[in-house]
Amino acid sequence: MSKKLLCAAALVAALGAPSAFAADKVKLMLNWYVTGTHAPFYYGKDKGYFEKEGIDLEIQEGRGSGPTIQAVAANNVTFGFADIGTMMKITAKGAPVKAVGVAYQKNPTALIAFSDKKIVKPSDVKGKTVAVTPGDAPSQLWPVFLKKVGLTESDFKTVAGDAKTKVNAVATGQADMLIGFSTDQTNELEYLTKKPTTALLFADNGINVASMSIIANTETLKSNPDLVRRFMRALTVSFEEAAKNPDAAVASTVKLVEKAPPRESLLAGFKSSVDLFHTPDTAGQRPFRVSAKNMADSTEMMIEYGGLDKAANNPSMYYTNEYLP
Repeated sequence: MSKKLLCAAALVAALGAPSAFAADKVKLMLNWYVTGTHAPFYYGKDKGYFEKEGIDLEIQEGRGSGPTIQAVAANNVTFGFADIGTMMKITAKGAPVKAVGVAYQKNPTALIAFSDKKIVKPSDVKGKTVAVTPGDAPSQLWPVFLKKVGLTESDFKTVAGDAKTKVNAVATGQADMLIGFSTDQTNELEYLTKKPTTALLFADNGINVASMSIIANTETLKSNPDLVRRFMRALTVSFEEAAKNPDAAVASTVKLVEKAPPRESLLAGFKSSVDLFHTPDTAGQRPFRVSAKNMADSTEMMIEYGGLDKAANNPSMYYTNEYLP
């Protein structure tokens, strides 16, 4: 063996395997309590996809998209999983955050009720009671929905509470419906009551604002772009493989989350979320790569109905595909 090869061999032996290097510690904050929609994150962590990219991932529950985005803006966490429509309004006010991947390109926000309530069209809301969670992602689109379908707040009553209170309000008859994600509360209600539900999707009524996304601080994008690329590479694989193996993804979630929801609820929630990964514009592409048209339409929708200032009509302020594999 040549002297150069001997030196190289000695160096490898001294340094050990790549795992000997300290991994980058990364904190990801979810938008809410763990549900089936979060299964890909836990699957990727359990299967070592993040570890392979040199990332030591910590996953934290959230309490709404708004607080999660603020945590990213304050650099309290590295990444957030949050609603991009909510993020637009916060970014337009100066928060240093940007989406580096859009997971749900079809919006899951819906009015969710028991099927026997027959809430199948917007006008069915009149005279009813709606349960809401102030500050969460669905509540941000609620004014957009009302303006789009021609309803006013005088047409119905509201009761407010956190996610669990909201579900319980419908389950116990205190509210006729709730504003939530079709991927989450439909399954929670059905599991809790064993009664069928109906979801009136906002996206099917002309409001398809791109939704759940990976949010990063713009300083992180500038100072550590390699970390962002490695994280999104691992997460893309996590979403792809979880979609192929939903039962395994749910098993990983149950394994890693001490008080995980029931397996059946997790599985139903995750399976329903897969349909939101793409629009016709991105069919056949890898997850997270949103189209420019979707983002332009989403921005215009938020300006027209969601209270976003016209001066903020610049989609490139809010997202980038630059860090995707």
